[in-house]
Amino acid sequence: MRHSGRTYRTLFLTTLQLSACTFGGGFVIISLMRKKFVEELHWIEEQEMLDFIAIAQSSPGAIAVNASILVGYHVAGITGALLTVLGTILPPFVIISVVSLFYEAFRDNNIVNMAMTGMLAGVAAVICDVVITMGKEILKQKRLFPVLIMLASFAAVRFLNVNIVLVILACGLLGAADTLYCRKREEPKRDLP
Repeated sequence: MRHSGRTYRTLFLTTLQLSACTFGGGFVIISLMRKKFVEELHWIEEQEMLDFIAIAQSSPGAIAVNASILVGYHVAGITGALLTVLGTILPPFVIISVVSLFYEAFRDNNIVNMAMTGMLAGVAAVICDVVITMGKEILKQKRLFPVLIMLASFAAVRFLNVNIVLVILACGLLGAADTLYCRKREEPKRDLP
């Protein structure tokens, strides 16, 4: 499938803008990617985006880069993935390069420290938005097992200090087993005339 230069330009400029203007890590940019690609451009369905977020989070590497690869590839193939990755990594690369040159001056600057403290509050709000959005999608399924997985995962990480990698792997296995179980249970219903 051929894509226009406009699609490529939109992918690159959107991820460049999101990456350049987003503070707080991968979950913040993921939330903004969802708003842009799902709600505004309608290039991706809500469930697909949630799947991309789950894959991006459970894959090695930065979640924002992983998500940009998935979004770019979904929209415009390999070229789209390359452009979205470039748009995602270019701003932090430039900013970190500049900051490293002036690290000592930034480290001890009270104004910079106050700005970072203020941004932290905004980042927490955006992360809460992501959690609420993803949680609503799980609750919409009206199935108990995914909700139990979500609550058990939270308890394991928050109260039992279980390593997040183990939680992600366990959730992946449980989710796969649940999907297989549901499909097998539905097969006899499909075979009926």
